[in-house]
Amino acid sequence: MKRILIIFLSCMLLVPSFGSFFVYTSFKLNQEEISKTICVQRKMIFNSCNGRCELQKSLKKYADNEKKMQNNLKEKAEVVYIQSTITANFKLATPIQSKEKFFASFDNKPISVSNSTFRPPSYFI
Repeated sequence: MKRILIIFLSCMLLVPSFGSFFVYTSFKLNQEEISKTICVQRKMIFNSCNGRCELQKSLKKYADNEKKMQNNLKEKAEVVYIQSTITANFKLATPIQSKEKFFASFDNKPISVSNSTFRPPSYFI
């Protein structure tokens, strides 16, 4: 039962992508009838169209319908993505001042500069 449902849903997802294929297949199945009844050039003696003008019209109509559907989806998608934001009221807290004493004074200039780098004792290596 699950397999049948999966196959059915997969086919339903793929059906819109085969739209122009369905238009072309229905044209090929009914080409003789279309060329005798609907075609613009049906009354000509040497008719080279064979109903292809109707195929062109059907494909153009399908493409226009597809564009219209995409535009409608874009408009709906813009509405879907609107979010409402929640505003919270935060109170400002006063900063706490520390009463630590600094042992180093940064007011005076440094007395000396060390050019050597620290090297750990050799017995750790």
